[in-house]
Amino acid sequence: MTEYQTTPLSPSFGVEVSGLPLSEFVPSGRFPELRSLFETNSALLFKAQDFDDKAHLELARCFGPIEDRLADERKPDVEYSIPKVSNVLSGGEVTGEMDLHTLNLQSNFLWHADSTFMPRPALTNIITARVVASEGGETELASTRAAWEAMPEKLRARIRGRGISHHYSTSRAKISPELAKLPMFHKWPATRWNAIWTNPVNGRESLYIASHAYKVDGYDDVESIKLLDELMEFCTQPEFTYTHSWDVGDVLIWDQRATLHRGRSWPYEQPRTLSSLCTTVTDSDGITEMHLVAH
Repeated sequence: MTEYQTTPLSPSFGVEVSGLPLSEFVPSGRFPELRSLFETNSALLFKAQDFDDKAHLELARCFGPIEDRLADERKPDVEYSIPKVSNVLSGGEVTGEMDLHTLNLQSNFLWHADSTFMPRPALTNIITARVVASEGGETELASTRAAWEAMPEKLRARIRGRGISHHYSTSRAKISPELAKLPMFHKWPATRWNAIWTNPVNGRESLYIASHAYKVDGYDDVESIKLLDELMEFCTQPEFTYTHSWDVGDVLIWDQRATLHRGRSWPYEQPRTLSSLCTTVTDSDGITEMHLVAH
């Protein structure tokens, strides 16, 4: 049996896995080992992979149902395709710096967990680089598990046991009021989740916040934003973060229950494309304990 090695990505979370190609974990029957690494470390990096769309989809389905935000819009004769995080349009042209498409990409530069605004949020993102720019375009991760464990009790007490409300348009309004008005950012009603996500495998707790969050139970609007900003600032300190500079073929997998992420800018006249697959949490991932009725 081929052995693999792990090397820490940062002092607080994440490992690089080497020695066994990512595409071999599923067909070899070793996905449970990968899932165990995921639960323990929150972020996994595989460098220089031969990882095509077929392998991407195969791996994602092992984590859970593939998230499809356009399922209700897609015509029956149109096949699902892996979403792209890209400034390249279907005709091959690159978007302008102030286009709404580019502004939407810039919303990803805010610290967030994916899909906290959906009825069932994301468990993981499996993302791989297809085209990279000459500079910039990094992806940063922050461990809300490590941050929660290190957080002073005085700050923890202000959020523990409370619900947090989320809406898709909240993050977009931070970039552009015009962007936030688009129908796609109002497709789902507000959600309300427990502030703390307990991992059902190992019992470790993580703070569950995002740029989509706007209201904390027991606080008014102004107090809520102030507290959310304070929590976000604590969680994204250097000791809890990892920055990844992309090379074509890199694959990064992270646990959305325990990790925030954000993209970084690059020269917008240069094409950049990442293939990004999110999977949706299931009951076994701890969602039942997280769900609260929206106010």
